[in-house]
Amino acid sequence: MPKRVIVPAPKELAWEEYEEPALQADEFRVRAEFGAAKHGTELNVYKGRFHERGQYNKELQLFESPKDTGAPFGKASVGNMTVGQVVETGKAVDRFKTGDRVLCYSSFRQTVVKKNTGNEFETAWKLPAGVPWESAVCMDPADFALNALRDGHVRIGDAVAVFGMGAIGLIVVQLAKRAGAHPIFAVDMIPRRLEAAKACGADFVVNAKELDAARYIKEQTKGKGVDVAVEYSGSWQAMQSAIRSVAWGGTVVAGAAPSPYGAGLDLGAEAHHNLPTIVFTRACSQPDRDYPRWDNTRVYETCWRLICEGQIDGRSIVQPVVPFDSLLTEYPKIDTEPQNSIKLGVKY
Repeated sequence: MPKRVIVPAPKELAWEEYEEPALQADEFRVRAEFGAAKHGTELNVYKGRFHERGQYNKELQLFESPKDTGAPFGKASVGNMTVGQVVETGKAVDRFKTGDRVLCYSSFRQTVVKKNTGNEFETAWKLPAGVPWESAVCMDPADFALNALRDGHVRIGDAVAVFGMGAIGLIVVQLAKRAGAHPIFAVDMIPRRLEAAKACGADFVVNAKELDAARYIKEQTKGKGVDVAVEYSGSWQAMQSAIRSVAWGGTVVAGAAPSPYGAGLDLGAEAHHNLPTIVFTRACSQPDRDYPRWDNTRVYETCWRLICEGQIDGRSIVQPVVPFDSLLTEYPKIDTEPQNSIKLGVKY
């Protein structure tokens, strides 16, 4: 029987075997070949913190106090995207055939069943020959990176600073480069991620452990600062530095979904004097700011085109790559050894 990874309790992983369901007419089955994790969101699942804020009420558009405190953890899962081969199709499936290589959303499991049509989470994208699987599994977070640049109104010639060189931040660097931004500053505290930022096109890499990043950015821009600062680390120190690095009247794009900051963030200093605009961005919060011209489908279509054209390259982002059978020991290192990974890849 095939198996998958589950999270039976906070910071615990286990294998679970599952039965292959019979396909409905509009479904197809994919055998996984490669996969990738989504570190920020998944670590909240792995640590059992996903519902700390309670449930989001879509009608009221606010989080309501937790109602499941003390409830069983259940069988959560980790893993985000999968590249694999179609091995079986239902009789009504006309978009895919046996042997096609596809990308789809999936947790870490050996097979996955998808629908012929539906939203992005239900269906799949056919992978053209020659497209690296590492780039394909960067579809998510590419959607978040694209929306961050669109919401920040990055234009040709804009100076841009990106804080947090996880997968989203690295793709922001790539897309900012392709949008004509210059110079591009990449800020992080992990050398491995700063090396990846160089490969992704950053003009300056800044180790925030060694330098006052905001001061360095101001000095390199002759005192002006950047037009747009994008924050994707989730730390209040990085948000503070982003606010300090931006030019008078510039834009700070808040893309991370951090835990409550607590004490420390100072909105009475540079934020008060230099009048930045702080814009919050997210790919999945519909309707999009530019709706109806832009919606989630158009964002995905754009990202997939850029991936297939090689304008989004995940080969310097997906590291390390580990065997599927080693996940129970390798996955926790995302939490315990963050300096050794950017976006965990899996080979089945």
